[in-house]
Amino acid sequence: MWSSRTKTWRTASQFICLMAVIPACLCHASTSMAEGLSELGPISDIKKVEGEYQFTEGPTADSQGNLYFTDIPASRIYRLDTEGHVSTFVDSSGHANGLMLDKNGTLFACQMDGQLVTYNAAGKPIKELVKKHQGKRFNAPNDLVLDKAGGIYFTDPRFRAPKPWPQVKEAVYYLDAQGNVTRLVDDLQAPNGVILSPDEKTLYVIPSMQKQMMAYPVEQPGKLGKGKVLCELQQKDKNGNSGGDGLTIDTLGNLYITSGLGIQVVSPAGEHLGTIAFPQQPANVTFGGKQRTTLYVTARTGVYSVEMKAQGHVFTGP
Repeated sequence: MWSSRTKTWRTASQFICLMAVIPACLCHASTSMAEGLSELGPISDIKKVEGEYQFTEGPTADSQGNLYFTDIPASRIYRLDTEGHVSTFVDSSGHANGLMLDKNGTLFACQMDGQLVTYNAAGKPIKELVKKHQGKRFNAPNDLVLDKAGGIYFTDPRFRAPKPWPQVKEAVYYLDAQGNVTRLVDDLQAPNGVILSPDEKTLYVIPSMQKQMMAYPVEQPGKLGKGKVLCELQQKDKNGNSGGDGLTIDTLGNLYITSGLGIQVVSPAGEHLGTIAFPQQPANVTFGGKQRTTLYVTARTGVYSVEMKAQGHVFTGP
């Protein structure tokens, strides 16, 4: 989710200089290969719903349509309600990045300061879920997805990690319902976004520093089979090898992956269906709204939305 193309933490001003910010509140949704997206959307213009943040990330929505997202450098979690009002949900979040809500309204968060935590509906900490593997802190937990068995798959790449990396390797982990943590994957270049298929039989991981997106069969909760390359992300440059950041999935299993070109939409078979361009480079994405048909995108200093025909899949936990 939070990613960088260098090994150092860039300041917010450096990121703003890298990206051209379009000040208009509305812009036409720009897509490539639009025929591949005809059954999915967009069906509206892109709307800038919030702005003036340092680096937005981690969007997740509740069943009422409220959106939660992080501002990593500010170490805050915000709540955007259905009336369009924004409030601070957590004032000191441990540089939270990826978020996900369960069916009870508990908010699960990856803190880049080294742990996974939960918050209640009032934004108060409930407990630390996990902060160490084999006696050492995690590098900087980045993204997560809840499964029906009560477990959590999460990524732990290099971004904002101490040097040398505490875990030595960047990896994907599984935290089971009893609190046991297992390292599952450690051979990817900056594993970043992570999501399950709607039937939870496949785990998808998008690295930030390689264009190959991986798919792993889930043999049982917390146990993966041999991974395969699902697809290669399209590149700005002919010889580029850039990966993605965050991602989400719809009820049909289509993946929506943030990249340097925008939101690249990929079918469960790995076919590139099209790309939705945004005014700023997307960092992460989720479905929200009361019908889960609004695509929310956190993109550097702003939060954007666009209406879709597709409907987002909901991960509720056990």
